[in-house]
Amino acid sequence: MKIKLEKLEVQTKKDQELIDITSEVEAAVKKSKVKNGVVNILTMHTSSGILVTEGLPCLEMDVLNNLGSLAPEGSGYYHNRYLDIDGRVAFNAPAHLKSVISGYFAFFPIENGKIVKGSRQRIYFAEYDGPLARNFCVQVMGE
Repeated sequence: MKIKLEKLEVQTKKDQELIDITSEVEAAVKKSKVKNGVVNILTMHTSSGILVTEGLPCLEMDVLNNLGSLAPEGSGYYHNRYLDIDGRVAFNAPAHLKSVISGYFAFFPIENGKIVKGSRQRIYFAEYDGPLARNFCVQVMGE
């Protein structure tokens, strides 16, 4: 069995945005030469996410707007306080909550060297606390 791990970076440009990383994931699968197996995609951050949805700009806006209504900006979060571990005041509780809601990973089977997914499914890196240089991993396992 082959196990390949690729660490990739994405530079986000907005406070919140969805970045389509489908082609990067497909390239990692192709590079691995795994014909049949699985691919896992995960973010390395607790204020971002990995999600799968249809690749439409209107739906991207709907996802972000609705996550914003579930975890609105503002005060009242226990996390928004001085944190000894960071030596500063935390201010990004909504970003962490959006990450919890959307999830930090996605998983797909691989068959005949291709990701098995729906024709409209796209894989997104979700930024909730940008703009920042962010990292995500693509792990491919199989034969």
